[in-house]
Amino acid sequence: MLVCSVVGARPNFMKIAPVVLELLRRQVPHLFVHTGQHYDDSMSRVFFQELRLPAPDVHLGVGSQTHGRQTARVMEGIEEVFERHSPNLVIVGGDVNSTLATALVAAKRSIPIAHVEAGLRSSDRSMPEEINRVVTDHVSDLLFTTEESANRNLEREGLGERGVHFVGNCMVDTLLQHVDAAIAKEPWREYGLEPRGYALLTLHRPSNVDIAETLDRLLHTIGSVSTRLPVLFPVHPRTRRHLSSSPPATRGDVRLTEPLPYLTFLGLLARARIVLTDSGGVQEETTALGVPCLTLRPNTERPVTTTRGTNRLVGTDPEIILECLESVLAGHWPTGEVPPLWDGRASRRIVDIVEGFLSS
Repeated sequence: MLVCSVVGARPNFMKIAPVVLELLRRQVPHLFVHTGQHYDDSMSRVFFQELRLPAPDVHLGVGSQTHGRQTARVMEGIEEVFERHSPNLVIVGGDVNSTLATALVAAKRSIPIAHVEAGLRSSDRSMPEEINRVVTDHVSDLLFTTEESANRNLEREGLGERGVHFVGNCMVDTLLQHVDAAIAKEPWREYGLEPRGYALLTLHRPSNVDIAETLDRLLHTIGSVSTRLPVLFPVHPRTRRHLSSSPPATRGDVRLTEPLPYLTFLGLLARARIVLTDSGGVQEETTALGVPCLTLRPNTERPVTTTRGTNRLVGTDPEIILECLESVLAGHWPTGEVPPLWDGRASRRIVDIVEGFLSS
């Protein structure tokens, strides 16, 4: 009984890594496929090394494309893989184009699909990731959820009876396995920073970086933030393409870097005073670590990070962002709590269910 796990982009790696490692530990026959949606060293290879993932059995090398072309190239490549290997179950994670493409091909070939991180919804169909999530869930057979709101979303969409399992958060499994080593590296020293003495920024959503007016407003606000705290800004390749026309604010202390390896970023995240982000995964990581987080979006598909955790939605309004910063600096930010089942054992629960599914 062959299980095929498919990854494609940086967010996938942390979600699927503990599942892959648990399958290997239990000696479940396994085929590991990397679509190559993220392909350079900083966005791919270093993550495999640090997460101790095996080299992929298959690398499709799809590269960077428009959404339609990239999805089509993954579909073409993954169909050849399925024809050659005939897996009994395909595991996909998250909401990137590789997730959708793999799920569509598997569904058309009547191969059962397990979706890790199912049921998350922002209710914002302008986000490509939202389309990917919804479609993947509706063709999947096993739906592994990270928070209770996801279960309610699936039930509302008529999927409540279709193999829904509340298992916890695999990204937190990865975080808990590596956070001590990440902190021990003291990565803040490389940038001349002190623990709890800096802000960490990530920015890559098309709605924030593709529109010049929005990006200019955010960068001006980040300049204001950096007059109160140094801001470390690992720049996503998508964002880098736009910075030549909208250079970062010059006042204050904004320090740009290339994308960072997982352990370096995790260590910086764990000891930041505050994190500003438009990333879904960072919202979860900051909640797991108890670090204040401002999400530069009007919505989130991970509401548990706002109801139980340390995350708050601030959009791109400078006044709200700066007010929240002052609350954090004054020590008035809620400490939050770790959501249910974010305990480092989600991957074990998933593989228990997978083994039961395959033997039934």
